[in-house]
Amino acid sequence: MISFSGVSRSFTSRSGTVEALREIYLEVGDGEVVAVVGRSGCGKSTLLRLVAGLLPASAGEIRVSGERVTKPRRDIAMMFQRPALLPWRSVVDNVLLPVQIFGWRRADYRARAAELLALTGLTEFAKRSPHELSGGMQQRVALCRALIADPRVLLMDEPFSALDALTREELSGELQRLHMELGATIVLVTHSIDEAVLLADRVVVLTPRPGRIREVLDIKIPRPRTLGRTAHTDEVARCSAELHELLMA
Repeated sequence: MISFSGVSRSFTSRSGTVEALREIYLEVGDGEVVAVVGRSGCGKSTLLRLVAGLLPASAGEIRVSGERVTKPRRDIAMMFQRPALLPWRSVVDNVLLPVQIFGWRRADYRARAAELLALTGLTEFAKRSPHELSGGMQQRVALCRALIADPRVLLMDEPFSALDALTREELSGELQRLHMELGATIVLVTHSIDEAVLLADRVVVLTPRPGRIREVLDIKIPRPRTLGRTAHTDEVARCSAELHELLMA
């Protein structure tokens, strides 16, 4: 599904050249959930922007379903740390924003928007304004917006980091449920070891800058997973301890 072949990325500024990522080789399978962890500044967000086509690679290439990524694609959606909803648009109109941007027929996506709002428990808030929603509800709207076009790949850049612990756990469960129903391939950047273990099939650990793959850890825990139900199992403890050691190395 997603193939990284010798991907590197550098940035040039007045103070010199900064190498963010170096020679990333990675295969992400169709329908897989992969979490990316590492210290601040190691290139995690840069990696997502490369997959999204928002940045070009300095070397190497990224392919999605065999096609090289050179620009943003309609089958790849990205969700950011902040929901970034337009305050003058209703909830449903925010969900339908990509339809307008891409020039698609709005009528073709109304039913899909209603379905996504129902899946995330937001049906009764469809006509509300974003300021009337809690932070967790706003992130649900952002998730619906990312899924409106049924993307094959969903990129998530710390989407739950600004939320309180209980809301993060609730939305993590929501994401798992949606993934099991919709089947998109997900690449998730997170600073949270618990979140990585809870959500991912595999966790990619990056070294400090320039980011290189230090280890890829398999998470063999049955789904669905919740912090309350699985947090104290031996496998969770083993995975969490191993990730902590890798990040501290």
